[in-house]
Amino acid sequence: MIELINLRKRFNGKPVLDQASLTIRDGETMVIIGRSGEGKTVLLRHIIGLIRPDAGQVLVDGQDLAALDKKQLAELRLKFGMLFQGAALFDSLTVEENVAFALLEHARMTPAQIDARVAECLRMVGLAGSQKMKPAELSGGMRKRVGLARAIAMKPKTVLYDEPTTGIDPVMADVINDLIVKLSEQLGVTGIAVTHDMVSAYKIADRIAMLHEGKIIEVGTPDQIRNSSNPLVRNFVEGRADEALLRKGGHPG
Repeated sequence: MIELINLRKRFNGKPVLDQASLTIRDGETMVIIGRSGEGKTVLLRHIIGLIRPDAGQVLVDGQDLAALDKKQLAELRLKFGMLFQGAALFDSLTVEENVAFALLEHARMTPAQIDARVAECLRMVGLAGSQKMKPAELSGGMRKRVGLARAIAMKPKTVLYDEPTTGIDPVMADVINDLIVKLSEQLGVTGIAVTHDMVSAYKIADRIAMLHEGKIIEVGTPDQIRNSSNPLVRNFVEGRADEALLRKGGHPG
């Protein structure tokens, strides 16, 4: 279980998180939605200890991240995999080398075992036989899938997805969504995704949480969020600008 308790975070005096609280259950896929600039990625970075809160707690399996030293925090991060928004592949490395990167650094495996694990992960994401390709040879969707293979290579307990469908066409976005669902079912991992893509959110989520002005204002199943009575939630999921936003000239916050 991952618990965010009354998180507060400011950057340059501007509040980004303001008493944000959320509980993520083992094995579920939690999707965090909200407008651009609301702090969704900042929330993800708190979960893996890349950012420390100004106040509040992040608990992972009962451990308070603020109480861990650098070594303990590094060990905890090995339980996480992450699919970055732009895939964040190393352009100078092959697909095989990208997927194997963490294995070479942290796993006690022979070269043959690493090769086998890389091949297994690439098969899971539909890219068998792509080991020797370079990122420049890949489409946007293929880069995302290589990033996903890398995220699961270390057999993490939790996978974080930062805008998993951004920058790819709707058909490939659906492929990525299907892969996220399949990996959740096959591997039993906990998933935490941040997105503003409601098609993706409804498809991959067990539960959805909406972040607004630094707070989690509602949590529910996809059906509960789709039928929410909260006007802020309804405006977002239906893609409608509220009057307050229009009065500000379309600029959030």
